[in-house]
Amino acid sequence: MIRFVHTADWQIGMKAAGLGDASQRVRDVRLDSVERIVELARERDIELLLITGDVFEDNAVDRSLVRKVGETLSRFRGQVFITPGNHDPLTPGSVWEHPVWEENSHVHVLRDRRPIELENCVLYPCPLKEKYSTRNPLSSIDASDTHKVAIGLAHGNVEGLPDAEPDYPIPVDAAQKAGLDFLAIGHWHSFSPYKGSDGIVRMAYSGTHETTKFGERDSGNVLLVKIAERGAVPQIESLRTGALKWLTLDRSIAQADDLARLSSELKAIEDPGNCLVRIRLDGLLFMSARAELELLNEILTTRFLYGFLSIERMTPAPEDDSWIEELPVGVLRESAETIRQQAFNGSDEQTRLVATRALLELFELKEKAAL
Repeated sequence: MIRFVHTADWQIGMKAAGLGDASQRVRDVRLDSVERIVELARERDIELLLITGDVFEDNAVDRSLVRKVGETLSRFRGQVFITPGNHDPLTPGSVWEHPVWEENSHVHVLRDRRPIELENCVLYPCPLKEKYSTRNPLSSIDASDTHKVAIGLAHGNVEGLPDAEPDYPIPVDAAQKAGLDFLAIGHWHSFSPYKGSDGIVRMAYSGTHETTKFGERDSGNVLLVKIAERGAVPQIESLRTGALKWLTLDRSIAQADDLARLSSELKAIEDPGNCLVRIRLDGLLFMSARAELELLNEILTTRFLYGFLSIERMTPAPEDDSWIEELPVGVLRESAETIRQQAFNGSDEQTRLVATRALLELFELKEKAAL
C-alpha cells in the first residue's frame, strides 16, 4: 500500500492584483496554506508528498519566500518530491538554485526524468525546463516493466480542456499509455479527475491548495491517494486546505425588493472575514431601489475581506418614470430621457451599458449638487 498527498499550483508570490487592500492577505494565506498541507499530512500519517509544478508564481519571486516554503516543507516527516512547472521552470537563476533545497535530505527537487525507485513505488518525473512548449511532457515515460506501483509527476494541459492553449499537451489517456498506476498533474487550478477507457481514474489535477481567483470551480484542495498494489484501482479523496472562500453571486433583478432579499442573503454568509464576494446583477434597475443598491454595496465593502458589485448589465425599468420625474424640467430632464431610451433600447449591448452608467452618474451629480 502506498499513500501520498498530491498538490500543485501554489503560485507563492502571486500579486493578487485588483483586490485592493485584500491583496496582501490573499498572498499571505497562500503561504499559510502550505503549513496546513504539512499539518494535514502529519494528521493522516502520510509518507509521501508530491508537488507537480508552479510552486512559485515565477522565478523572480523574493528569495525570502523560497526559503519560507523550503523550511515549511522540511517540517514534513516523510519524503517530499517537487517537479518544476511552467511558472517556475528549471532554468539558470531559477528558484530551484536556492540553497534551501540542499539543506534538507528529505525534500527533493526532481531535475531530470530519471525514475526514482522508492521502497514501494517508482516515481516518473517530468520536470519542465522552459516556460512554453508544444511537446507532450510524458512522451518518453514507459512504466510498463516495473513491478512496483508506478506514479507519474507532470505539468501541462490535458487535451480537451476549455479555452486551454496547446501548451505542454497531455493526452487524456496518458496514464494508460505510459503504464502508470496514477498520474499526478498540475497546471489546472480545479480538481479534475480523468477516467481511462476502463472507467478507472488514474490521472487527476489536484487543483490549487488555495483558490486563486473568482470562477475556479473546485479549488482549495489537495488529493489523498491510496494504491494497494501495482495495477490496483487508486482511491482518491479531495481534502480541503483553502482558508478563503471566493463566492460569485449572479442574480437577475425583476422587482425592487429583489435587492433586499440579496442583502439578507449576504448577511447570512458565515465567516465573512475570510470571504471574497463578487456580485453580478442583471435585469431591471428601479429608481426606488437605489438606496437598497447602496446598502448592498456597503455590506459588500465593509463586511467581507473583499467585495465587488457589478451592475453593468442592468437597465432602467421602462415603466419607472421616476428616473425622469425627479429631475428639474429643462435640459437635464431631456438629457435623462434620451439616456434612458438608449439604456433600454440601445442598438447594441455596449451602448446600453454605457447609457445605464451615464444615467446613474447623472443622478449622483444631481444629489451631490443638492447637498
